[in-house]
Amino acid sequence: MNETLETHIFTDPGYKPLVFYDGWQVALLNWEPLFDLGNAGEIERHNQTDEVFVLWRGQALIFTSDGEHLQAIQMQPGVVYNVPAGAWHNLLASRDASWIIVESRDTHLGDTELRQMTSVEWDQLRPLLPGWIKEGG
Repeated sequence: MNETLETHIFTDPGYKPLVFYDGWQVALLNWEPLFDLGNAGEIERHNQTDEVFVLWRGQALIFTSDGEHLQAIQMQPGVVYNVPAGAWHNLLASRDASWIIVESRDTHLGDTELRQMTSVEWDQLRPLLPGWIKEGG
């Protein structure tokens, strides 16, 4: 066993923190049904920490909202996307999508607030959707 290197693999759908150190963690997030457009009504924020996303496989759209204005960006593999603390956000993705996430340790256990998207946010999101995202899945 090599004590100078750890390897971690996670292939199931969903989110899995894999590396922990001091006050931070690295997780893998693999596509799950909530990343389909038909399931995208929920949006989240973390009030005490930023959250970093790196798309490494598939296609994805990250969107953020301040409650009045929504921004959406088609993610590119290998680019670091930082969602600042307090920003509402969510993802839409192809079924082969996977992300690396770097964030404060245990962010999802005590610093996550969820809500439904408003009709204004939906109206702002729809024209920003890339062609690969299909209504209902």
